[in-house]
Amino acid sequence: MKVGKKLTEYALIYKKIIIAALLMLTVSVAAELAGPFIAKKLIDNHILGIESIWYETVEGKDAVSYDGKWYKREQYFMEREAKGDDVRILQVGRSFYFVPATISFDGERTVNSEKMKVTKGDKTATYPAEKLTGDELLKFFNPEIPKMIKLIAFYFGLLVVSSFFQYGQRFYLQKAANRVIQKMRNDVFQHIQKLPIRYFDNLPAGKVVARITNDTEAIRELYVTVLSTFFSSTIYIIGIYIALFILDVKLAAICLVLIPILVVWTYLYRIYASKYNHIIRSKVSDINAMINESIQGMNIIQAFSREKKTNAEFEEMNETHFKYQNKLLSLNSMTSHNLVGVLRNLTFVAFIWYFGGSSIGVGSVVTLGVLYAFVDYINRLFQPVTGIVNQLANLEQALVAGERVFKLLEETGTPVEDEKMSRYEGNVSFQHVFFGYKENEYVLKDITFKANRGETVALVGHTGSGKSSIMNLLFRFYDSNEGKILIDGNDIVNIPYQTIREHMGIVLQDPYLFTGTIASNVSLDDPRISREQVEAALNAVGAEKVFKNLENGYDEPVIEKGSTLSSGQRQLISFARALAFNPAILILDEATSSIDTETEAIIQEAMKVLKKGRTTFIIAHRLSTIKDADQILVLDRGEIVEQGSHDELMKRMGRYYQMYQLQQGANGEIAG
Repeated sequence: MKVGKKLTEYALIYKKIIIAALLMLTVSVAAELAGPFIAKKLIDNHILGIESIWYETVEGKDAVSYDGKWYKREQYFMEREAKGDDVRILQVGRSFYFVPATISFDGERTVNSEKMKVTKGDKTATYPAEKLTGDELLKFFNPEIPKMIKLIAFYFGLLVVSSFFQYGQRFYLQKAANRVIQKMRNDVFQHIQKLPIRYFDNLPAGKVVARITNDTEAIRELYVTVLSTFFSSTIYIIGIYIALFILDVKLAAICLVLIPILVVWTYLYRIYASKYNHIIRSKVSDINAMINESIQGMNIIQAFSREKKTNAEFEEMNETHFKYQNKLLSLNSMTSHNLVGVLRNLTFVAFIWYFGGSSIGVGSVVTLGVLYAFVDYINRLFQPVTGIVNQLANLEQALVAGERVFKLLEETGTPVEDEKMSRYEGNVSFQHVFFGYKENEYVLKDITFKANRGETVALVGHTGSGKSSIMNLLFRFYDSNEGKILIDGNDIVNIPYQTIREHMGIVLQDPYLFTGTIASNVSLDDPRISREQVEAALNAVGAEKVFKNLENGYDEPVIEKGSTLSSGQRQLISFARALAFNPAILILDEATSSIDTETEAIIQEAMKVLKKGRTTFIIAHRLSTIKDADQILVLDRGEIVEQGSHDELMKRMGRYYQMYQLQQGANGEIAG
């Protein structure tokens, strides 16, 4: 399983939004990176541009008046425009001087008694020089001011454009990320409903919840923060290197050394970060599972004073989580900013070494504007580098979370079939069925019996004898290892899961109710079941006698698992649910074991209504409730040891007889 490929496939579902966001990001970065070039132009062409060659001219645009004559910079002359004698404006220290002569070469400048001496190596030249006052110097700068204002305004406009596109890319990238995570969560939730019951035997609910919530949220950060940072940083780095190569090829080539360093660092970092993140995500799942289990069993924990023991177990998990979070924190702290700081310092050392022996100015190796642009770009280069390094932790978290989510999605599930079949008659036949939850450990051995339409079959036996396993096979929660199970002569293996269950109903020993109302728990919000059918089913099982005092009647709110209702009330709702769906086969799994005598009498009446025209399987410990069953299967260690009606089995005086007498004797003692 390649997590990166899977994450990319999910992203490509909303590729239009993501591409639009990334294009906006590219425009934003390009606009922002134009800043140093504009600053270079501002410095070299306009601030220091007055040291360019000036020619004597006539009064006009961009011309400057000095000592009764007009002068204009070489760059501002039109084609074929007449030029007079050339002059220069040169800076020495903080002062500027007017030099009415042609400068043959430039170098170190000194001024003494209105004479400027220029020295370059062995060459020396002396020129007349007049010191400019502040007002005179300002006149020479006046033609530059409008152009400088235009450049500043242009750069401000670029920043506005950059901000607009930055907002757009963030909005659309987050929108796409939310869409991806929404789909991923839907896919995971739908998939867990397709997984066989066997999968959940060894996986606590809290771990599944962690994958749907925590892990997908970590993946969301990948699309929102990590993807944005990596892409923008890549664009930044590419743009900066292009700019550096334009400015100076040699220095840009030196800066390329950063790339392999970052690649090697990323590889080494991921080795350790991946290990730590796997443990951290696993512990988060364990913590969620324990919290979920503790909340559900809080009454047991408090009743048996297990608070300290439970807290100690939780603290152990929490301590492990804390330990590896600290290890990851140390890894990030020791490397992220430290690495970037070292690389930054090494780059500036190379920069100083490269320019250290050269002067800065006109005719030198580099102009002041180029120097400024270099320093600015090198500083900017480490912003995306820092961003990439700092996001490596989030990247690893997202990849580990993605691995866990996709591992769940890769579990073999049951495809949902839309195929419908007419309500079958309900003739059930088990033929030499063997089954085990674990390999080579059978809990059912050579089970063979028939149940005809409308018959009631009771399953009795000690705990672990295989009663519930038979019903699990009939419902296809599991499939048998050997043998066949037929319904109306059709092997259930050839019938889709959803199709076969459409005409089955089940009432469990501890019925599960969902958040909603009494009525919604009967219909399960199935549009095929009307309100009239819901009320008719409730009334048929005698629910009006039990719920008559409720303020909202059948619209009374039901909270999670129906914890505000008694076990008898929950069971009645479960009976009504089974009746409303009108199944051909009905399974009652210990349905009356936890109900008081008064409610049981109501349910016994309801069961007569329920069983009409249906094949009914009853798993019961109270043998008195199954005396009217058409046949009773007595199970022992996964085998049918006795089979027949109540009267037939009593006459045999075998296992069933002993069980019945034992229960009757116990009841008699209690009654006495």
